[in-house]
Amino acid sequence: MFNLIATDDAGPEKVHISFKTTGPTQGRSGRFKRRSRSLSQSSTDSYSSGSYSGSSSEDDDVSPREKVQYNSKNFKGFCVRNIKQAAFGRREIEIAEQEMPGLMLLRKRAEGEKPLKGSKIIGCTHITAQAAVLIETLHALGASVRWSACNIYSTQNEVAAALAEAGFPIFAWRGETEDDFWWCIERCILSDDWQPNMILDDGGDATHMMLKKCPETFKLIKGIVEESVTGVHRLYQLSKSNKLSVPAMNVNDSVTKVKFDNLYCCRESILDALKRTTDIMFGGKQVVVVGYGEVGKGCCAALKGLGAIVYITEIDPICALQACMDGFRVVKMDEVVRIADVIITASGNKTVVTRQHLDRMKNGCIVCNMGHSNTEIDVDSLRTPDLTWEKVRSQVDHIIWPDGKRILLLAQGRLVNWSCSTVPSFVVSITATTQALALIELFNAPQGRYKKDVYLLPKKLDEYVASLHLPAFDAHLTELTDDQAKYIGLNKAGPFKPNYYRY
Repeated sequence: MFNLIATDDAGPEKVHISFKTTGPTQGRSGRFKRRSRSLSQSSTDSYSSGSYSGSSSEDDDVSPREKVQYNSKNFKGFCVRNIKQAAFGRREIEIAEQEMPGLMLLRKRAEGEKPLKGSKIIGCTHITAQAAVLIETLHALGASVRWSACNIYSTQNEVAAALAEAGFPIFAWRGETEDDFWWCIERCILSDDWQPNMILDDGGDATHMMLKKCPETFKLIKGIVEESVTGVHRLYQLSKSNKLSVPAMNVNDSVTKVKFDNLYCCRESILDALKRTTDIMFGGKQVVVVGYGEVGKGCCAALKGLGAIVYITEIDPICALQACMDGFRVVKMDEVVRIADVIITASGNKTVVTRQHLDRMKNGCIVCNMGHSNTEIDVDSLRTPDLTWEKVRSQVDHIIWPDGKRILLLAQGRLVNWSCSTVPSFVVSITATTQALALIELFNAPQGRYKKDVYLLPKKLDEYVASLHLPAFDAHLTELTDDQAKYIGLNKAGPFKPNYYRY
């Protein structure tokens, strides 16, 4: 029997999870305003995030909503681009499993006890090979799931097909229209013989639709797990206005999410996205990064390492001071917009790059977004008769001014690393493990532990996520002696840091 107990006098931080061990344990982002994503089908592409397939079927011009497809077991409760891509998608998932040791170890330890048995989870996340490993882990732990995509460009069509072939109700394909996007989420929520009791969200869209379309069903939800800055902000707005009728877990601000997904993931994926889309050489380039939070820090570290000259814009004096101490100049956008070769937004805010800024950029400037929503760049202001849009390659558009000046806009202002590149599976393993443990905690919590509010992941679970990934590095933790633990006032098993500690 494997036991994990986290105790905190605050009440809601008390956690008890018991898993049976089945074998050796050693092993390897106010108002619900939807991000604009409408595009004609001709604007979609075959550049699949993290894969090479994208759209390869001969009837790609036919909307998946107009097709009737069956998997090999005559199951048709899904809507994907092409079920025939399932075999390729399965290989993608198998590759991802090898680089997601923590999540696979959690599956191995907990599948015997089925801690999610009886849970019915609506998922709205990126549908990639890594997400598939999470979906299949939740299923192995006893959950029933229905899934849709949180982004119209990040779905790997072959992975969605592989999940559908395995019998999962998946409603997603790369290049959805705005109407498709909401239709897919609605198909997940509305089912004659299936009523959800948990939500795993990335951006708050499933939460928003259920609250809007099925308010009575929403009240029966046992818990919401949200992983993005945008979605967490929306949950806090709901809580503040007394519209949040169920408990929610903010995993975005858990240490293992903030420090690893936001920092280390973005440090690698920003370069991958820019290289794939523009073939740019970074040495000597003038780059402006809007925001020096964890995402901004990761981007800046990578760019600096390749010789770019990096400028930071910030509103927070503490983040600004950090940037200065890290060797970056902190400036206002107006001071550097004319000389910038690349502008990257990572603020989590809206219209931090305005039409006025875009008008002043030099010819050839690359503009992209690393924040969750595409509200950071004022893309709508570019859809005017005086400007010409020219598709260069997948996810790359030239915006041409009357005088011939052109800028390169990546992914139409959407999340560039998820839209245009791969995301490291190991980092996704950390985030996915955090999500799985949050779902387990909320689903199994006794009545009254969590009120109708937003909670952080208990510190003990945060530490447990990290411990699941240490064997992959052959890392060995030092154990406190009884005397040492008493001296610093800690339990030998943790948690090792107070909630206010800044890692």
